[in-house]
Amino acid sequence: MTDSCPLSAALPAASDTRDWRAPGEGRRARAPTHWWRRPARVTGAAGGRKAPRGVFHQAGAALLAAMLTVTLVATFAAAAMWQQWRAIEVETAERARIQSAWILIGALDWSRLILREDSIARSGDGTDNLSEPWSVPLEEARLSTFLAADRNVAQVEDASTDTTNAFLSGQITDLQALLNLRNLANEGQVDATALRQFQRLFEYLGLPRAQLDMLARQMLRAEAKDSDTASAAPLLPQSVAQLGWWGLPQRSVDALAPYVTLLPVRTKVNLNTASAVVLWASADGLDMAEAQRLVQARDSNHFRSEADAAKLLGKPSRISATVHTVSSSYFEVRGRLRLDMAVVEERSLVYKQRGDVRTLWRERGGLVRTTAPGTAATGAR
Repeated sequence: MTDSCPLSAALPAASDTRDWRAPGEGRRARAPTHWWRRPARVTGAAGGRKAPRGVFHQAGAALLAAMLTVTLVATFAAAAMWQQWRAIEVETAERARIQSAWILIGALDWSRLILREDSIARSGDGTDNLSEPWSVPLEEARLSTFLAADRNVAQVEDASTDTTNAFLSGQITDLQALLNLRNLANEGQVDATALRQFQRLFEYLGLPRAQLDMLARQMLRAEAKDSDTASAAPLLPQSVAQLGWWGLPQRSVDALAPYVTLLPVRTKVNLNTASAVVLWASADGLDMAEAQRLVQARDSNHFRSEADAAKLLGKPSRISATVHTVSSSYFEVRGRLRLDMAVVEERSLVYKQRGDVRTLWRERGGLVRTTAPGTAATGAR
């Protein structure tokens, strides 16, 4: 049975692949596929043909590679800059440390020179008092001003000196203006006079007597010369700040620091430089009012001998040549250098004798001011 549909008759069969000639054309063309079997044309957003999927994959990989490259370059650049900055900071810190050390050494030598000249220029007086040049403190001053004064110019403009932001200050303190903890021990026994002196001081400061007894015992043990006990002796502190080694509470150390010291040998108290509290504690039977009289009298005319102080009080027994003196041999030199944002402090113990000043030890770092307020025994140039 044949299909009588006119449309079916007009269209070629599905398997018909013969060539046909389009009207008005002189070339042959392949017969087209039936319209219902042709795949739909895929177009892009603009109506054109959409790019194949592989093209987008290649473009995304290239963009990712570029981003990774930029990230790596930025990371390497940041790491290189950080390493360079770190090297500069280390070099700057090392340079500041070396400069500070040399400047503070120069300041120490300057202080030693002042003390040496003082020992030579005594003119037979033989005293150390607060009217001498060493007792004048050096307030913070720009280091370039010292160099300018040395060269007799208004200001040093040499950039190689690098002293624009360097500031120096310092002072010299007479350590024999304080009670010496070393006096507690004398030939293997507790010194009774020194024990009474420290007992009065502990009562004045409100510290317990048990702590004083502990210090006396530790001092005896530290200075023990017997071979059996020397091995178990406690380590002898170098300064008052290290008394915590012996079990003294930090609060007690801070309270004692303005009034006591720890020197290599037993020493006497200088009547010309000690504070009223130290004078009162050092003399048996002396009250605080009499100690204040001594301080006020020496401001106008320093004592040239122990007898001058005893004569002023009218009580010769109060002042003893075995306990008091009018000269000193041990001094503390403090120097403080502020270089840009860094602050370095140095503390030195010097021993003075006529025509010579020797450095016994030096300590550098952040130091705490231990001079009592109002004590005239501080200061140095």
